[in-house]
Amino acid sequence: MVKDPAGGKRAKISQAQQYMILAVFGAAVFLGAAIAVVGSSINKISFSANVIVAQDQAIVGFSDTIKNIGICQKPAGKVYTDDELKKCSPNNISANSVPGTLRSDIIEKIASNEALLSVPNENNDSCINPETKKNYTYAELEENYDSAEGEEALAKASDLIKACSALRIIPDAIPAYKNEEALLASVDKIFRDSGTEPESLSPTDDATWAPFGTNLYAITVRLTIQHGIEQINSLLSSAERSIRNLDIKQATIEWRSHSTINFQAGASAYYMDPAKLIITDKTIQPSGGKK
Repeated sequence: MVKDPAGGKRAKISQAQQYMILAVFGAAVFLGAAIAVVGSSINKISFSANVIVAQDQAIVGFSDTIKNIGICQKPAGKVYTDDELKKCSPNNISANSVPGTLRSDIIEKIASNEALLSVPNENNDSCINPETKKNYTYAELEENYDSAEGEEALAKASDLIKACSALRIIPDAIPAYKNEEALLASVDKIFRDSGTEPESLSPTDDATWAPFGTNLYAITVRLTIQHGIEQINSLLSSAERSIRNLDIKQATIEWRSHSTINFQAGASAYYMDPAKLIITDKTIQPSGGKK
């Protein structure tokens, strides 16, 4: 039998082609697996990097807030370390050591304001300086704080500043919540200071929103008084001098006799809800997307 050389060559070529296809297929599978592994590794590295960046941003944000408020000494680096935060004690820090902060601005500009300091602290005996027999001035309160030694003494001196300086007046003028009883007590004191007595004094159910800000609200009251011209004038003068802001929205004046006036008015005072610190969550997805 004669062999067919051409047929043998074709068989060998076909076999070689099969080996080549298998080799190419194997290489493609290996390359695909390698690409998948590399892609997964890149995604993991990118995800970890995004998480680290987000954490660093949060740490910087919290550190900046602490620095701007002035409750801790400035950190040695850009952000506070855990050890620095553990050692942070606001009562052991004076306003002079944290210049340019909210704390120092309040102490330097508000707490030492002479007009606000002139408001007497009649209901707090601890605000009377035993040496001068008068209300503490801010300079005296600050000197008392600077000379205090030990955390307990510093805390006591700090409480004295909060109770007896102009810092106490701010929440008195605009309290942090609706307190109708305190408002009525303030208005009653205005009457007593002017030597008059109201015929009626009561809160109202009028709208409590005030168009001066998103967290500023009004408390409205109505009052009636019958007195002479001098007493009415004294009452209005006392209201004008009061640390508690009182806006008279409407008033009616009627002559009852040649010496008596019937005065009816509706007035508003204000309170401000405390600002709320909202901590937001940020979700970082492995694909690199953010939500």
